[in-house]
Amino acid sequence: MSQPLDAQDKRLIALLGEDGRAPLAQVAQHAGMSRPTVTARLKRLTGDGILRIAGLVDVFKMSGLTTAVVGLTVDKHRLDEKLEQIGALPAVTWAAVVTGRYDILAEIATEDGVRGLYDFLNLSLREVGGINSSEMFVVMKSRDRWTLLPSPMRRTWMGTPSE
Repeated sequence: MSQPLDAQDKRLIALLGEDGRAPLAQVAQHAGMSRPTVTARLKRLTGDGILRIAGLVDVFKMSGLTTAVVGLTVDKHRLDEKLEQIGALPAVTWAAVVTGRYDILAEIATEDGVRGLYDFLNLSLREVGGINSSEMFVVMKSRDRWTLLPSPMRRTWMGTPSE
């Protein structure tokens, strides 16, 4: 269930959105709060799953990454199930149930270029099953779009085996 955020929570989130590595003393000063208050609020926000502080990348400043947005239509009575399955695929950075032409939109990132995009459509989605149609849009350029890389890619880059 969604929790209401007060003005102080929103201010903290906004400040961290500008610089997630800012020292807590600096965040507290800019927020007009004490450091212990900031620490407690951030602990609550992260503990409740409202806030996550992570390393985001601009894929257009890196070579070797290809991203795409995929529109999917699925059985309408299985939206939650399909969202969970698609969101768990190794190349998916995010997935959402949406209104409009598609039932689900997903962003994918791959280090394998066109082959990785093809494998997502041909292999990964086939394993999910229940996909009525898909349409892929390769992202050629974006503005102010920071991406959290898919967890299997992050684990590989860390030298940690995939699950």
